[in-house]
Amino acid sequence: MTKLLRSAQHDVAKPSVSVCWRAVAAVVLFLAGGCAWTDTVPRKFVEQAEPGVTLTALAGRPAVYRGKMVVLGGVIAEEKQVGGRVWLWVKNRPLDADYEPHRDASRTASESGYYWIVADPRGLPKGYQNWARLTVVGRVSNVPVPRFEVQPDNWKGAEPVLGALYLRGWSYGGRLDDAWEAQQDANYILSNPATELRQGAQGLDAN
Repeated sequence: MTKLLRSAQHDVAKPSVSVCWRAVAAVVLFLAGGCAWTDTVPRKFVEQAEPGVTLTALAGRPAVYRGKMVVLGGVIAEEKQVGGRVWLWVKNRPLDADYEPHRDASRTASESGYYWIVADPRGLPKGYQNWARLTVVGRVSNVPVPRFEVQPDNWKGAEPVLGALYLRGWSYGGRLDDAWEAQQDANYILSNPATELRQGAQGLDAN
């Protein structure tokens, strides 16, 4: 009887090997899944950004999103430098669930449009101009676009402007490349008066 009791206690106290492996596998999958979406965009930005915002929504209802943080994707089409700021003219690329930009499969005209990114150039990766694609976290602004000597192709004058907070570059082949985070809040970056920006555009070398 004593042997039977000890055997029963041993069986209860000792979990099966399969249970242990299932627990380990669950933890690994949880950690992998929890980190996947932060590889592209840091958690602090994802938690603050308006979820699911598209260029179509942003361009159609600019007043609704003004001052709010959004995440978009795109391809750098042109670059201008004015008043100590970099203005990137970006062709939109919709984001997937992992914040990776892709060509618009729906062929929606408004999703193939353009928008501006304004960034403080300090600390920008040297190869950012060669990024195949980028993911941007920015704050929506109504700051006027400077009067460049030559406006970019496909410019209509009403495209959204984002004050950049975070940029993630993608190399050719779909690999994550460099990342950049603003040293100043986007509100400060975009606080330059329009007259200062226009003065900075004098003699700008069009790219």
